[in-house]
Amino acid sequence: MITLDERFKALEAENAPGQELRRDVGDLNTIMRGDRLKGASVDFSHGDVDAFPPTPGAVERWIKGYNLGGQQAYTQYRGAAKILKGLADRLGVFTQSSISSDKELIITPGTQGALFLALGSTVEPGEKVAVIEPDYFANRKLVRYFGGLLVPIPLNYQDRQFKSGPNLKILEDAFKKGTKILVFSTPNNPTGLVYSKDTINNISELSVKYNVTVIVDQLYSRLLYSGETYTHLCACKIVPDNIITIMGPSKTESLSGFRLGIAFGTATLIERMERLQAIVSLRAAGYNQAVLEDWLQEPTVWMEERIRAHEAIRDDLLVIFRSNGLLTATPQAGSYLFPQLPPLDIDLKLFVQLLRYQAGVTVTSGSEFGPTTRNSIRLNFSQDHDKAIFATKRIVEMVKRYRK
Repeated sequence: MITLDERFKALEAENAPGQELRRDVGDLNTIMRGDRLKGASVDFSHGDVDAFPPTPGAVERWIKGYNLGGQQAYTQYRGAAKILKGLADRLGVFTQSSISSDKELIITPGTQGALFLALGSTVEPGEKVAVIEPDYFANRKLVRYFGGLLVPIPLNYQDRQFKSGPNLKILEDAFKKGTKILVFSTPNNPTGLVYSKDTINNISELSVKYNVTVIVDQLYSRLLYSGETYTHLCACKIVPDNIITIMGPSKTESLSGFRLGIAFGTATLIERMERLQAIVSLRAAGYNQAVLEDWLQEPTVWMEERIRAHEAIRDDLLVIFRSNGLLTATPQAGSYLFPQLPPLDIDLKLFVQLLRYQAGVTVTSGSEFGPTTRNSIRLNFSQDHDKAIFATKRIVEMVKRYRK
């Protein structure tokens, strides 16, 4: 049985993505080589909402919600009924599925909140949970926090020509041995890999065959790059009896600061999530929910331009990394790059610290996303284009400085 101390240790919040550490350099001064590089700092641990401002009308919608006063401040635990109805209709069109607004949908405090509620509603102590590696950092941490047993499933993302995606044979073996929950993201965070139609259908069929509950994070499914297609698990011909899909306005729309998440799926699981939310946070922030009235119906031109801008940054950063020998898969969606570093004279944790203090560049260690990617770093390239290029060149220079 996992102890309380062990459960909280598993969360390891200190170095989680987006956690901006502001502490003395201390002993780092004794190991730094050369002067601190000049120029403004760039934080690749999250997107820049100044470079990419929120969707048009978001602030006005929030003000409208605020002006409604208590009517909007104290919604149902699941969210305001009118907003849920509109969401169900638009999500149904987007995912090509049917969603009941009063039984199969809940608004949460961010997609992180949705993930917490979904795992808290499904994982029992000692439960085997299949977790893709690498994948979103909170998946592994929350499974351990709730007392689940991690069953790692390796993900091939480097060689897209050689059947990229999770190892389905290992996944089925895990199901055969009693694993009853699967959690994963597509597009994958941190690599930007989009699971193919065949892969999604195979996962769905295996989950039905072995009666597995599936929690799928589709947060970045709107930010697809040229020529990419997307398959929603909930729209497969064969869909698991127990399924939760997580989405929400976040990095794509630069609305992550509003802390809004959406979860939809099996009614009994959504009901559990509501009961848990009623204790943890009561509801997603009432005024903020008003922003969801425009979500999934932004101007087409606005979304197309946002995708083009991100794709241009992605392509330029890939050229810099690859021309300097850093193996980096091409993200098919989302705003993350996951370059693999060569052997260094120092460990990855120290290298990430030196990047921040010596080069003014903040990245996330690959160790956050699984034990097999300790030689990688993650960048959120939703940044000012020129600053992103400048900061990426700094990273390359630092790699050269500390390379074995």
